[in-house]
Amino acid sequence: MNLPGAAGAAPAVKTLPRPVSTAIIAALLVCAAAAWLLTLQQSSPMTGMGGIAMLGAGLFLVTWVLMMVAMMFPTIAPMVLTHATIVRSRGEGALPTMAFVLGYLVIWAAVGLVPLAVIQFLGSSMASPVSAWLPRLGGAVLVIAGLYQFTPLKNVCLSACRSPLGFMLTHDFGGGAPAATRAGISHGLYCVGCCWALMAVLAVVGLMNLAWMAVIAAVFFLEKNWRYGVLLSRVSGAMCVIIGVAVMAKPDFLQLLAGPMA
Repeated sequence: MNLPGAAGAAPAVKTLPRPVSTAIIAALLVCAAAAWLLTLQQSSPMTGMGGIAMLGAGLFLVTWVLMMVAMMFPTIAPMVLTHATIVRSRGEGALPTMAFVLGYLVIWAAVGLVPLAVIQFLGSSMASPVSAWLPRLGGAVLVIAGLYQFTPLKNVCLSACRSPLGFMLTHDFGGGAPAATRAGISHGLYCVGCCWALMAVLAVVGLMNLAWMAVIAAVFFLEKNWRYGVLLSRVSGAMCVIIGVAVMAKPDFLQLLAGPMA
């Protein structure tokens, strides 16, 4: 197999040595585990949106990035391994793969500006007219998130995340760390397109709710890596629609789902 976009014959893609692949997976899992522990420590005093709103913008974004590392790093292991295989075939070292992961994380850090803006709005006086409708608005978000799971855009983004080699061969921007960062940003955009809906669900049921974080992280992993992942995305979508309709009909149901994090 030859890499596209290079002048003349490109080097064949060779299998990644087992020690290298093991080290990459271990690094991703160690980072995820550390992020889970730090998130657990930070979630204790944040028993609701009010606690989260007390964070400054900078600290909130740091907390958000930790959440993304915890939830997403295990899901991207096949993509990172594929990227490492390709850059190693060029004779490059570990730096491009690190740049790839950093580019990916930059996109999710930027996405954190959305919940930050929502939290700041909810903490302002401008939110007073809609405060009574917030549970039903949350139910509407659940319905929209569930319906998105059935859309063509979801299918395209999920297919890209489920096909690491195909994605890398069509998003190979050449050698070096800058090109790898660009590839990581591209993958991050597809990942956001795949996962934003269930992230919105997490925001509704409690952004720092560790139980829901774990459930949704498991869904992300299985969607991308399980043979029945596409079916799971449909099942999760249907469940979100059903739960969203229930919350819109009976807003107290949201408190039952989320507890003090609602």
